Amino acid sequence: MVVILAHGALGPFDEIIFVSIAIIFIVMMGISWVRSQGLPELEDDASVSADSEHFELE
Repeated sequence: MVVILAHGALGPFDEIIFVSIAIIFIVMMGISWVRSQGLPELEDDASVSADSEHFELE
């Protein structure tokens, strides 16, 4: 097996470990992105009036 991405003491197993971690990361990011698409969008609090419980920072 030709070493392409990783080159450590484990030999060919470095490639398997490195690629599997990258695949797991990409899958987790994809799941996170898909879940975030279903969430309602946050509204901007710029319309909060002065007599409410929120105070505008200067």
